[in-house]
Amino acid sequence: MKNEVLSCGYSFHTTRFIQSSHQLNDYLIRLQTSGRSMIAADGVKWLIEAGDLIMLPPGSRYELRIEERHNDPSYASIVSGDYYLFCSGTWTEQWWGRSPRPARTRIDLNDNLLYLWRQIISEKNGSVHENAELLNYLFRSFCLFLDKALAEPSPRDHNMFTASRMKRFIQRNVHRSFKVEDVANYVELSVSRASRIFKTCFGKTMTEYALDLRLQSAVDRMMYTTMTLEEIAESCGFGSYTFFHKAFKAKFGLSPAAFRNQSK
Repeated sequence: MKNEVLSCGYSFHTTRFIQSSHQLNDYLIRLQTSGRSMIAADGVKWLIEAGDLIMLPPGSRYELRIEERHNDPSYASIVSGDYYLFCSGTWTEQWWGRSPRPARTRIDLNDNLLYLWRQIISEKNGSVHENAELLNYLFRSFCLFLDKALAEPSPRDHNMFTASRMKRFIQRNVHRSFKVEDVANYVELSVSRASRIFKTCFGKTMTEYALDLRLQSAVDRMMYTTMTLEEIAESCGFGSYTFFHKAFKAKFGLSPAAFRNQSK
C-alpha cells in the first residue's frame, strides 16, 4: 500500500525561524497549538495563533516566519508550537475535494484529533519498520476527525458559541499567566456566569481546561524537544517548576523527569 503520509511532526520554537517562500508539492495541514507565527500563502499574510488551522493544496506558495514583532508588545518574545503533516495520494485528493478547504480557519484543540496526530507521528517517525497500512488508516481517521472539528457550533446556540469563544481565548493565551476574570471580560460576562456556561458546555472549569492544555503541551515538548524541564514549565505557563511537578505527577502518576526517561 502506497504511503499517503509523507512527513509529519511537532515543532516548537523559542528562537527566530524563517522558512522562505516556496511552492508546495503536496498537501499541507498545520495546526498552531501555542504561541504565534506569521504565515504567507499565495501572497496573503496572516498572524497565526493557537487554534489556527492552515490547509494548503499542492502548488500553493508558502512561507513561515517565527520572530519578534517589536511594534506589538504582546508579541515581543518568540514562542511557537505546531503540528504539521504533508500528505498526498488518491484518497487524500478525494477527501480534500469533498468540501471547501479554507486556507486558514479556526478549530478547538480537539483531544481526539491531537491523539491521532501524535499516533501518526509515532508510527511515521518512531517505528523501525513503518507499517504503511496502519499509517494510512490512522491518517484517514485523522482526516474524518478533522472534518468533525471543522463543524463549528452554530451562533444560534448562544451559550455554546460563547463557551467556544472562551475556549479559544484560553487556547491562545495558555502559555502565559491569565485569570478567569480575563476570560470573562473577553466575552463581556460576569465571572460567575462565564464560569457556569463553560462548565455546563465542556464539563470542566476554565482552570481545569487550561491545566489540561498546559500539561499536554509539556508532554509534547518533553517528547519532541530537548528543552530542560524548567524551560518547559516556564514556556507552558506554569508559575513555577514546583507547581508543574506537582500538577504533572497528579495527572500522570510520574514525575516529569521519570516520564521523560520512560518515553525515550
